[in-house]
Amino acid sequence: MQANIDSSSVTEVSLSSCAKITLSDTGASINLNKTNPISKNRALQTTPYTFTVTSSCESYVGFNLYLATLNTNTLVDSSVHYIITRNGSKDILAEGILSEATNALSEFTSDDQNQLNVGINGTFGTIYKLYNDDIPLQGEVSYDLYLYIDSEVTDASTMGKTFNAGIAVKSYDREADPATFAEYITTQVYTGVDGENDLYYHDGVGSYTNADQEAGDNSYRYSGANPNNYVCFGATGTDCQNAENQYRIIGVFNNQVKLIKATSYGDYAWNSVNRNTWDGTTKPDIYTTLNTTYYSTLSAEWQNLITETTWQVGGFNNNDLGTAKETYDVEVGTGQNGYEETMKIGLMYVSDYGYGANPEKWTLALSSSSSNYGTDNWLYLGDFEWLISRYAGDFNSTFLLGSYTGSFVFLGNVDYAFVSSARAVRPSFSLTSTATISSGTGTSTDPFVLNLG
Repeated sequence: MQANIDSSSVTEVSLSSCAKITLSDTGASINLNKTNPISKNRALQTTPYTFTVTSSCESYVGFNLYLATLNTNTLVDSSVHYIITRNGSKDILAEGILSEATNALSEFTSDDQNQLNVGINGTFGTIYKLYNDDIPLQGEVSYDLYLYIDSEVTDASTMGKTFNAGIAVKSYDREADPATFAEYITTQVYTGVDGENDLYYHDGVGSYTNADQEAGDNSYRYSGANPNNYVCFGATGTDCQNAENQYRIIGVFNNQVKLIKATSYGDYAWNSVNRNTWDGTTKPDIYTTLNTTYYSTLSAEWQNLITETTWQVGGFNNNDLGTAKETYDVEVGTGQNGYEETMKIGLMYVSDYGYGANPEKWTLALSSSSSNYGTDNWLYLGDFEWLISRYAGDFNSTFLLGSYTGSFVFLGNVDYAFVSSARAVRPSFSLTSTATISSGTGTSTDPFVLNLG
């Protein structure tokens, strides 16, 4: 058995207005001759087929990636497993059994089909749509494709069979390029399907597990182990590769992108004096740390990208610390106590952290030691870290993320501690609603780059 995807079997079917999106292969064909069914982990150790999609358009271009099988194949598509990753990365973008992928024949006109047949040196049998992506501003993106016989195939049905296929790319017009960064996230990264690209629309409805636990505030929030939500802030060019200049997107709220520093700014006390009520007249030390000390490290052009925001800082009692939804309601929702502070820089809410976890954890109490809330939660740094909400039952304390070891094991669960303790601090803030980006895919090696002009 042999699966061939070679340089003569790639084609371009371009429908975009600029008509300049091309596909080229930069890797060897996949050869599965005399191979056995294997696991996904084993497959990721094999040599993939590498290909690059390039655009010369002056704006973002959306495109679909297809795999077209030849009608002469004798191996059934239900035996073939595919994986797509970014070139050089093992982070999976899309995977599945080929026969279960979307049949995309309806997306190809008769002329498109003729072009496709020329590109794959034969006649297609089935056209599968495997992945959707876009390219920013005359950019390019490279992928690795893995094909293998799925380990679930336990009989001899694959022996002596043949399988040939080719990759195709098809661009498409968009009604308009996203005018703002927020619009890009909500209309391009969010596909309309909750969970794709690790992004969830919190409208209170959905068909996925625990969709009924959404915040219900019409926000768009990133959840899961490691979403592609990195943003370069405070630097440009090669300095964007420095972790200190990287931030991550908590979500989009009221048409504003909310960021949090990807690494700790340092260990600081929430307040040096106990019994601070933060009632609008007495501000804690953390306010100055964030809105003076940290803020002054940014040049004026970056400061201008940050908008003043109303933060709910009244806090809540420990017995109100429940699930992500229960915490949201008492912290910033209908049950919050009304204390507010208008400022540019804050910390993440307890509920921000709760919703950063995989949705499967949204029914678990944030304070429970058995929840291990830091698992599959990209917001967990593995450190004691201050949150913005104080423990209203005791003015000496504020909520924080726990990182206990030894006789206590709390993997990222929420606790509270004396405000005078020095703990990790990560500035969080919202960009102006007019903020735009020039490039980037959101990975740590290719973060979103903001426009300063």
